[in-house]
Amino acid sequence: MGKFELDFWEMIGRASTSFIALLILARFMGNKQISQLTFFHYVTGITIGSIAAEIAAQTETKFYDGMLAMIWWAILTILVNYLTVKSKKARKLVNASPTIIISKGKISEKSMKKVRLTLNELNMMLREQSIFSVADVNYAILETNGQLSVMKKSAQETATRKDVKAPGKDPKYIPTEIISDGKLIKENLTELELSEEWVYDQLKKRGIGKIENVFYAEILGDGNLHVDERTQEK
Repeated sequence: MGKFELDFWEMIGRASTSFIALLILARFMGNKQISQLTFFHYVTGITIGSIAAEIAAQTETKFYDGMLAMIWWAILTILVNYLTVKSKKARKLVNASPTIIISKGKISEKSMKKVRLTLNELNMMLREQSIFSVADVNYAILETNGQLSVMKKSAQETATRKDVKAPGKDPKYIPTEIISDGKLIKENLTELELSEEWVYDQLKKRGIGKIENVFYAEILGDGNLHVDERTQEK
């Protein structure tokens, strides 16, 4: 019974102390919102939390050794944050830099490969901002926190139609990708009730002989085809 009471109060003490220490360290490390965290800060936060949990729950871990490790990790994080504020090179090394994914309406294959972003993921991130077509985007930039910042084409700004009081017209289709990385997405064509021959005809009108030469293509709301040709690597 005595051993149980000793372990109980020891764990309560360890948990309470590590909890208070974690609160203090978090206060010193900054108060960024979750949406503003870079990958570095995200991993650092998880690591410090894991050390605190190890101190609180594992009696095999020496209390002072665990506290020292947690405090030292926090000091290193604060030091790195200080360096990123003072040095552009350090900031670029730790946080990388924003990457232009779409420039003047064209998807950058090089940037997509660099940040390991797929076309499906790009479309999902656009839809999260109520943008259902790549053709509506002028610029899209992947920020260091993993979020996508988008500048729409001026004609697609939401205020335009309201300002001129123009009557709206329901789209014929939901903008849907039909070619991804040089491959035809047949199931999407079936849903849209379009044939492969129609796609080939549309490409021929644009002087494109092979689907393999298309990086991305989608059906727009009005039924037209938006085509993003594959960049010719030199």
